[in-house]
Amino acid sequence: MLNQYPAWKYLLIIFIVCVGAVYSLPNLYGSDPALQISATRTTTVDSGTEAQIRSLLDKNKVPYRRTLLDDMGLLIRFSSVEEQLKASDVVRNLLGEDYIVALNLAPASPTWLSSINALPMYLGLDLRGGLHFLMEVDTETVIRQAYERYGNDFRALLRGKKIRYLSIAQQGEVLRLKFRTAELRDQAKNAIRGQTRDLVLTESGTEGAYFVIAKMTEKARMELNKNAVQQNVTTLRNRVNELGVAEPVIQQQGESRIVVQLPGIQDSARAKKILSATATLEFRLVDVDHPVADALDGRTPAGSRLYRERNGNPVLLKKRVIITGDRITHASSGFDNDSGSPMVSVNLDGAGAHSMARATKANLKKPMAVVFIEHKSIVRKIDGKDVVKTRKVEEVINIATIQGVFSNRFQITGLDGVNESQMLALLLRAGALAAPIRIIEERTIGPSLGQDNIDQGTRSVVIGMMFVVVFMGIWYRGFGMVANIALMMNLVLIVAILSLLQATLTLPGIAGIVLTVGMAVDANVLIFERIREELRLGNTPQSSIQAGYEKALSTIADANITTLIAAIVLYVFGTGPIKGFAITLSIGIVTSMFTAIMGTRAIINLIVSGRRIKKLSI
Repeated sequence: MLNQYPAWKYLLIIFIVCVGAVYSLPNLYGSDPALQISATRTTTVDSGTEAQIRSLLDKNKVPYRRTLLDDMGLLIRFSSVEEQLKASDVVRNLLGEDYIVALNLAPASPTWLSSINALPMYLGLDLRGGLHFLMEVDTETVIRQAYERYGNDFRALLRGKKIRYLSIAQQGEVLRLKFRTAELRDQAKNAIRGQTRDLVLTESGTEGAYFVIAKMTEKARMELNKNAVQQNVTTLRNRVNELGVAEPVIQQQGESRIVVQLPGIQDSARAKKILSATATLEFRLVDVDHPVADALDGRTPAGSRLYRERNGNPVLLKKRVIITGDRITHASSGFDNDSGSPMVSVNLDGAGAHSMARATKANLKKPMAVVFIEHKSIVRKIDGKDVVKTRKVEEVINIATIQGVFSNRFQITGLDGVNESQMLALLLRAGALAAPIRIIEERTIGPSLGQDNIDQGTRSVVIGMMFVVVFMGIWYRGFGMVANIALMMNLVLIVAILSLLQATLTLPGIAGIVLTVGMAVDANVLIFERIREELRLGNTPQSSIQAGYEKALSTIADANITTLIAAIVLYVFGTGPIKGFAITLSIGIVTSMFTAIMGTRAIINLIVSGRRIKKLSI
């Protein structure tokens, strides 16, 4: 019989539409601003913590809707973003650094929906509000630091092989090693070549001054820059976790740029300070065998280097570093029990603990210094253009006598106030940046602007649908109304799939939905025009419907497949907003194929199947 589906196909369509309706429902309920409080490795969140926080919020007159304690920690819901931000400051001051306090959005949907994992879509930065940063990695500093490491390695290598050299100096992007004889130069060249293949070695010189000139290969430079950017992305992720941000976006853009998006965060100054800070530490022994006065006169001993304390006093330190900040596994700020001054308590990893134990055991009753290192970016105008120069600032923040052997846990004092101790602890926990970064673009999107974007996006979808519904109803009459029902089904399925995937909805994503609304009826237009053509040829209504769907199918498939290919290309090669647009467009193409071909056919079959029809409302 013409125009009749088997029962299983009707049931399948009904099942898919019903499931889609259920999983799209949470988006109608929206989300509540919330605080998500979770513990670190050294703490737990329990009912006592919950009671303490509730009491504090009541005391500070911060209203909240309700709290929920589960395996993930403590969730506190609020009625507005203002209440959420105020509560965040209060709770952070109470709990300190031993807990992670994250700004979040908690679904306001009923429990029965949450129990089947029906959750609303995430909202992107442009809809929720927050901070957007575009950062650029200082790759020149990466190369300069690499040459400094090569210089230190070559000094150790040549000393180990007893090859005497006159000097090792960095000049631009080359390293010049000076020798007294050609024989020593050749020995050094062979030793260096055996240690690394990342350098191109050339020779030069005359009697008494023979040089090996080392320059990094282009491949090594590119690999070094790539690794530095990737390490910075990882470090920024760790720092954002310390900030307590839910669903952040941190991704590489191009060769040397990083995009950071922090939904829900409005404190731009604090975020910039934490994200772009490059502070780390080095632990060195104080050189007590040579007078500082000689170093001030330019006669610095070969194995030492002159530093300055914060008060400007000179101090001579050994060049050999005991440990660096990357060996620190945990750091927390507090106050010293004896002096009451701010301090940072530090835990080291296995290798760092071993190095520290060995150094302290061999140097009992000798002084050890903590060097605070930071790269500061300075923008200067040269020939009318902004040129960024990075300056490395090194200062001794603490000198203490080694009273006993210690390894994996100790304290750092001598810090300039509580804020610096808290910032240093945070940076040490998150890790040091592989290279300095500077913020070249910054945008702040307020919560109210995000809500305006949501309202405007929703309005555009509704208006677009209204125009399509009116046009289809007028032009195709009864069949047009069937297409309109399929259009509603299509929108429900798009929202349901985005919610199931827990995709992030952005303004370009809404644009993709609006575009899909218009494209969704394309298939029906082709089908209905084909049916009209069959009727004009004198075919019966039943056979015209059958022929219309069959003959239009290949054209519809070709058109949608080519659009889907374009959407996939956008997703693969696009970034951020482009990906959001591509995702919604791709989902919309698939759902519109289902609703336009199977959905409308099922409804029309139910209307015309088994009936003698003389005229179609088309």
